[in-house]
Amino acid sequence: MRHFGHLSPAVRRELFHREPVEFSSQSPARLLSVALGATLYSPATRPRLADDVLKQARRGVVSMVLCLEDSIDDADVADAEENLVRQFTELAVPGSTSGSASGSAPGPVEPPLLFVRVREPAQITSLVRRLGPGVRLLSGFVLPKFTEERGIPFLEALTAAEAACGRRLFAMPVLESPELLHLETRVEALTGIARTVDKYRDRVLALRLGVTDFCSAYGLRRSPDMTAYDVQIVASVIADVVNVLGRADGTGFTVTGPVWEYFRLQERMFKPQLRHSPFTGRAEELRAALIEHDMDGLLREIGLDRANGLQGKTCIHPSHVAPVHALSVVSHEEFSDATDILRPERCGGGVLRSAYTNKMNEVKPHRAWAERTLLRAEAFGVAREGVGFVELLAAGTI
Repeated sequence: MRHFGHLSPAVRRELFHREPVEFSSQSPARLLSVALGATLYSPATRPRLADDVLKQARRGVVSMVLCLEDSIDDADVADAEENLVRQFTELAVPGSTSGSASGSAPGPVEPPLLFVRVREPAQITSLVRRLGPGVRLLSGFVLPKFTEERGIPFLEALTAAEAACGRRLFAMPVLESPELLHLETRVEALTGIARTVDKYRDRVLALRLGVTDFCSAYGLRRSPDMTAYDVQIVASVIADVVNVLGRADGTGFTVTGPVWEYFRLQERMFKPQLRHSPFTGRAEELRAALIEHDMDGLLREIGLDRANGLQGKTCIHPSHVAPVHALSVVSHEEFSDATDILRPERCGGGVLRSAYTNKMNEVKPHRAWAERTLLRAEAFGVAREGVGFVELLAAGTI
């Protein structure tokens, strides 16, 4: 699979200076953690889940979480597990991936990276056993309300399941517990989580932020006019998580952006946040559609995610996927700066003027940024000079 692989080769050639690389569930974890992109959540109770998975794959989704936790009723867990096993079995049947999904082009399609969000550690070993041949489509598990005390049993169960099925399985812990939010317990909680994920570093693909649970602890809910970073108590937790767990010195992990909850028009208090200037001609229609569906707030939050050290995003609606991926593509200017900084002859440091003649590139301080940028370029590609997120977004939503 590859990002923007649902577009024709001709369209990709028009958009990209360097196209996104192909990857699979067996690719290096360092690439996969960035390539997750917009990770789409779906309740495991959906009766046509296998069709839904393939439909979203045809639309550009490369990672999905099938949820057995908060998205379903407590009384439905057993039925959801049975449904999950049936749907994985259907996906694993030869030829099932060429079935027709509503609104999609016919032809073979590879399922995205699939993760299961469980409630308890015992579900991990039980599901791996029950999935049978379908386990080959499983990339790992999402571990809710992760702390040191609660997380270790989950990770031990994952290790046992991996040995039982003979397949690499990843963990994606969700950081959403009150201990992380409350000031008096935050440092201890973060330190414990850091110890735990470092011990199981080879199995931890990414850390996910449960901002909805953070807000819940104080009875808060942000409006579509506001990002997670406008809720100061949430922003402070994000900053501390990145501070401890997202460092660029080799000890850090990929931390993914929080969920955006809105996907339909809400009553507005504030002006739209999308400037007119990037949207010219027919693209103005795209701007209007984004504003109508509260996507301008999402776009702003994606930008703030990147500025604060987060990669990718948890998504609960398919319409959120294209914006996340369009804004993940490395611009031609970013690529030019990163490659200049990392030239072998620059290893001694120094300062140089950007090839775009609009900024200073300081080799040693900007090295970590450049390395991260080139990794993102592998996963999402490099846009052609003059191609911006508007063109990428318009193409990705076809």
